[in-house]
Amino acid sequence: MLIKDLLHRRILVLDGAMGTMLQRYKFTEEDFRGDRFRDWEHPLQGNNDLLSLTQPEAIADVHRKYFAAGADIVETNTFSGTTIAMADYHMEELVYELNYESARIAKKVADEFTANEPNKPRFVAGSIGPTNKTASMSPDVNDPGFRAISFDELRVAYKQQVEALLDGGADIILVETIFDTLNAKAALFAIEEVKEERKIDVPIMVSGTITDASGRTLSGQTAEAFLISISHIPILSVGFNCALGASQLVPHLEVISKKSEHFISAHPNAGLPNAFGEYDESPEQMAVQIKEYVEKKIVNIVGGCCGTTPEHIRAIADLVKQYKPRKLTVFG
Repeated sequence: MLIKDLLHRRILVLDGAMGTMLQRYKFTEEDFRGDRFRDWEHPLQGNNDLLSLTQPEAIADVHRKYFAAGADIVETNTFSGTTIAMADYHMEELVYELNYESARIAKKVADEFTANEPNKPRFVAGSIGPTNKTASMSPDVNDPGFRAISFDELRVAYKQQVEALLDGGADIILVETIFDTLNAKAALFAIEEVKEERKIDVPIMVSGTITDASGRTLSGQTAEAFLISISHIPILSVGFNCALGASQLVPHLEVISKKSEHFISAHPNAGLPNAFGEYDESPEQMAVQIKEYVEKKIVNIVGGCCGTTPEHIRAIADLVKQYKPRKLTVFG
């Protein structure tokens, strides 16, 4: 069944945080390296995407836990899977393999669950993060015109990632945690290029991030401006993730829900981080806030970002079963 058909029938559940789950394993530098990268010249601890090659069973296990908790969609372990982000570890040459293997692992687990429950098909979203460089802002306060990266460099990097994710079996492409819409436009341009070259259609989810109480992205856009900026691309859904807890996202979701003819997604953090950068919000506390989304009928896809676990996703999945999805707005 096509994901679009399912979205008309019910609210779909996205998984929770990959990083939060991987922290539970307490992987050491040696674990990140595995046998293959034992003699790599540069430190590798913290490169979570690499674990798809060196600790693939742990990645598969995280996916299994989220599907078992009720997720319909899991994200690939590829948030930093571009040559731009992998340059930090001098691993640009591994980008295709990292994305391909991450998608393949997730797809294998998804297929296991779909085979067991054919009436609840499971999907894989190829996760595309924002990279650690920004196309529309200068990293140098003394040189506001300077850019650390160009649109074309981003497009080329994203295209490589998209091709590998699709080759590995991703059903959806998710451009997420967008703090600079120009970066996202490069990713969306790259996806359209791949679609055209391969003569395929692939559902695209777009998820921005509101960075503070001003209600704007880091590059200064309001929720509505962000929506308008990406509306020329044929997408499955638009929404927000990260940066804020569930309650703080409500007004921004309301804005795009009213103005968009796409499905709406939200995967907020488990509240705001405490003084130690940790997330204290319990699954029950988070579900109470998500209840506002479903009562107001402003979402079609909901899940969790930083600090969320399978327990959080289970609480969300149990909640949304009882509610109808937001109906699509069609503008004449």
